Amino acid sequence: MSARDVIIRPVVTEKTMKLQETDNKITFEVAKGTNKTQVKQAIEEIFNVKVEQVNIVNTPYKTKRMGRYTGKVGGIRKAIVKLAEGYTINLYEEG
Repeated sequence: MSARDVIIRPVVTEKTMKLQETDNKITFEVAKGTNKTQVKQAIEEIFNVKVEQVNIVNTPYKTKRMGRYTGKVGGIRKAIVKLAEGYTINLYEEG
């Protein structure tokens, strides 16, 4: 599995933005079945940074209704990556 297959996209919410500013942590959606070592290697390869710590969270599926029909939505795997001091990742290109 290549590094681009492990990392799907960054998760951008108010909470993740605050984590990025205060603790130098960035949240990514990762492929199901990946482990912490694979995520660490993928982030270091793609962004050329040093990763200090990786935490992985599985978010549960949610049941949604549309009239009388029900279905399941969601269920992603998130990785919260803490970068070593002095390293940053700019997710937003300015200009």
